[in-house]
Amino acid sequence: MGATEPLSRSEGRPFIGHDPPTGMNCRRCGTPLRKPGDYCLTCNTANADAVVVEFEEDRARLTMLDEDEVVGETTVTTRPETDEQLTEIQLRNFAGRVADEIRRKRPDTVYAAGSREPLRETRAQVHHEFYRVPDEGIGEGSADGGERDRESPVVSWVLDRRGDRALEVVETPPREKIGGSHSTLIGDRKGRKAVTTVAQHPHVKKIVPGPIDAGGTGSRTGLRAKATRAGTNGNVRLLLRDGSSVQENRIVTTAMDRETGERVREDLNEALRDAELQD
Repeated sequence: MGATEPLSRSEGRPFIGHDPPTGMNCRRCGTPLRKPGDYCLTCNTANADAVVVEFEEDRARLTMLDEDEVVGETTVTTRPETDEQLTEIQLRNFAGRVADEIRRKRPDTVYAAGSREPLRETRAQVHHEFYRVPDEGIGEGSADGGERDRESPVVSWVLDRRGDRALEVVETPPREKIGGSHSTLIGDRKGRKAVTTVAQHPHVKKIVPGPIDAGGTGSRTGLRAKATRAGTNGNVRLLLRDGSSVQENRIVTTAMDRETGERVREDLNEALRDAELQD
């Protein structure tokens, strides 16, 4: 490492840039904000109700939204490391700076897309309602034209769906959502991991484990988990397969119909993939 290279760059720490410079004032009291979309500590007012994060290996672009208006953008960049030990530190620091930027806004909801590792690490560091934008949902961008054509496909996807009826958020701790007459889960530790992953979703009310069917076709891939198609009432099923054993678990959601239930199902399958419980 050269002596003139900044310490933060040599250790793979992230940098933050703003696009463009903010010049933004609090919408309520007019106090100048240091960064776009910041929560105003003078009058305790949020200036962004959602943050969209697009992750790449060496950067994360944050777009702040207030209802259907883009109020600012911020970019956090990093330099990926080649050393395995330094890579872990760099990833944690990168995600930490992204998480710091999110916390400055105090949004109701965070939407994220892109590279899985920094996304997963950032989600672990924040406690906001957090949705992963499905990869298959953003390929075409917005069909609205005009302003939407100049936004990224991810931001357009979020804006197109923000007008949907909001689902109730369940505050019950994940462990208290699991109940029913069948308490045994297949797959031991991985089975519990799958159910806990689902229980952490804010729109899941309850998980009811079902009976175990040991007459299925054997598999060598270990435990696999999948949320199946939503019913007309918005509820879904969590299908667990482990070897020749199969277990279907009922998931009660806050969705009110099949369409909103499908949104929850997509979220659950993304979470299960991130937890390495799907192929």
